Amino acid sequence: MERSPNARQGEVKRTNAVDSRRAGLTAWTRARLRQMLPHAPELGELEIVSGDASHRRYFRARPTANFSCIAVDAPPGKEDSRPFVKVCRMLRAASLRAPELHAADIEQGYMLLEDFGDQLYLPRLLRAQESGDSETVDRLYRAAIDSLLDLQQHVNPSGLPAYDKTELAREMSLFPDWFCRRWLQVEPNTAQLEMIDGCFDFLCEAAISQVQIAVHRDYHSRNLMLPEAGSDRPGILDFQDAVRGACSYDLVSLLRDCYIRWDRRRLEGWIGYYLEGARSRGIVAGISDVQFRRDFDLMGLQRHLKVLGIFCRLTIRDHKSGFLADIPLVMEYFSEVAQEYGEMEKLLSWFRKELEPRARENLPAVT
Repeated sequence: MERSPNARQGEVKRTNAVDSRRAGLTAWTRARLRQMLPHAPELGELEIVSGDASHRRYFRARPTANFSCIAVDAPPGKEDSRPFVKVCRMLRAASLRAPELHAADIEQGYMLLEDFGDQLYLPRLLRAQESGDSETVDRLYRAAIDSLLDLQQHVNPSGLPAYDKTELAREMSLFPDWFCRRWLQVEPNTAQLEMIDGCFDFLCEAAISQVQIAVHRDYHSRNLMLPEAGSDRPGILDFQDAVRGACSYDLVSLLRDCYIRWDRRRLEGWIGYYLEGARSRGIVAGISDVQFRRDFDLMGLQRHLKVLGIFCRLTIRDHKSGFLADIPLVMEYFSEVAQEYGEMEKLLSWFRKELEPRARENLPAVT
């Protein structure tokens, strides 16, 4: 279909704005590097590394053969870099492997970070899963859980925003708004909206009744870097949305990861490993195995309802359709866990009868 002149003009304006941001970031980075490395040659062009699910973009700067860093473009009208800077300092003060912050200009939305390289957890886990390399898989997950326990024990949550009922419900509202209405074109009726609200209340109460600690909020295989030589801890990324919330949240993000799936036996082993460490550190004292697994399940339901909405919003609003490929796994998680809890029965029935079949029809064919 031919696009209108106004649409083409809008696209040109957006492209020009992005190019202008990149030029500004390049000039700023060059100036910062001249201060850091006065004898290094003039920096050439920045190398694109990636964007993410936000409006941030990441570039690699290589001023010398032996040194590189990551230049971040976070447009101030769309991204607030202050939480990133604050949480980064909190994590590093707790001896966690967060990137060193070389420089930051909050007003312009530019940052210069330590370069952790390109070795994310996810590709390595996928290769290990395919080859049956259980030793590598277990080593990486135990390292990630150890770092999570360090975060929970040593990062003071008092300075973080509360992950309260209002915020939990706001996140889950993305499910009816974006998954149902915008993507599936399904408008819930009054009875269905009451049912959705009742399930949201149930999941919110379950979350806020848990031990409240520092929560990364997106602790999974796409935000963890492989440990460097001589280290047993992963690099931690994308932590700017950290909050004070439920103790099971980050663990369920890690173990019921939206990008890779593991069988129940492995999950039980890793949950047990977490609980052993959390109890020895006094993080979850007095919580039984049965209670924690319930907390873990219900927290996962909240997260996966939210994620279904987020993936659809990224597809429709932000034109990042690659996230559609991850929707089937998220739907599987939701359906399998919800069937274990009577409070979710009505929502699950509607989901299976109407929403899931329509969603699978909307998904692109796998070739």
